[in-house]
Formats: sequence, C-alpha cells, structure tokens
Amino acid sequence: MKQLKRVCVYCGSQAGQAAIYRETAQAVGQYLAQQGIEVVYGGGSVGLMGVVASAVLSAGGRILGVIPERLMAREVAYVGVTDMYVTPTMHERKARMMELSDAFVALPGGIGTLDELFEIWTWRQLGYHTKPVGLLNVGGYYDGLLAFLDRAVREGFLTPDCRALLMVERDVVPLLARLAAAVSAEAAAR
Repeated sequence: MKQLKRVCVYCGSQAGQAAIYRETAQAVGQYLAQQGIEVVYGGGSVGLMGVVASAVLSAGGRILGVIPERLMAREVAYVGVTDMYVTPTMHERKARMMELSDAFVALPGGIGTLDELFEIWTWRQLGYHTKPVGLLNVGGYYDGLLAFLDRAVREGFLTPDCRALLMVERDVVPLLARLAAAVSAEAAAR
C-alpha cells in the first residue's frame, strides 16, 4: 500500500440506524491510520463523518477536513482535525477533495454521499482523474444500488467498462488492497 498515501472517505452526516455502520466507520478510520494512510473527508463532527474522524485521530493518524463555508455551522465542523480546508462552495469542496486524494471510498450515507460518489466516478470515467473509486457495501446497504447499476449495464445505459471502474467490497481490507493495486498500476503506467 506504499503508493496509497491519502484516501478520501465519503460517508453520512447521519449515523444510520444499525450499529454496523458506526462500527465499520470506526474500523475504517482506525485501519487507515494504522496503515499510515491520511484521510480526506467532509470535515464534519457529526454522523459517520465524526466517527471516522475520531477513529483516525484516536489511532494517531492524520485527517484532513474539507468543508464549505455554508456548512461550517450546519455540519458542526470537527475542530480537532489535523487540517481543515474551508471552501467557498460545494463545487470547490469536491474539487479540493479530489486534488488531495489518491483514491476514494464511499461508506453508507444519504444523498450527499451518493452525490460525491457518483460525481467522482463520473469524473473518473470522463478522464478528469485516474484515481480508483471504491464502494464499501456494509451489511448489504448498497445491494439495491448495485442491482440498479447492473440493470443499467444490461439496458445499455452504462458500459461494462464504466461499471468496472467502481470497485465494490464488503470489507475494508480487500477494498483498500484493490485501491492500492490500482494506484500502483497507474503509477507504473506513467
């Protein structure tokens, strides 16, 4: 995982109903910190975002928050993060998160998480970046979405190549191994 220096984690500003979502967010933060991988995230102290940030910091890792001015009060920015970037707009937030990161992982979340996931995946497909994109399907949370994406392939709205750009796993360790391998392959191809 040497090539993987920073991973962007997209996740909910809510914690969700099931304990597995919080437990996984904590495990992801701890694992990344233990591997010496810095975390880029949305800058909030609430929901799964707060769980990830606290886990990274508790494990001695570095976490970089990126939050738009408008959401500073609304998402209750996490004041204890390693670095906090405040952007004027959501568009600049997403661009900054992309610039700071080597790879992207989406945990469970709502429309904000889906928006970030789909935008970074679209940017990948269009060639705006070559960084790998992953989805952590915790407890089958994304099963319905994955079934929809597979239907989109069958119906001809999504190419198999584009679908393959979204790496999906149920556990963080194999997902990060795949992301790291993709980063290494991209570096070797340059």
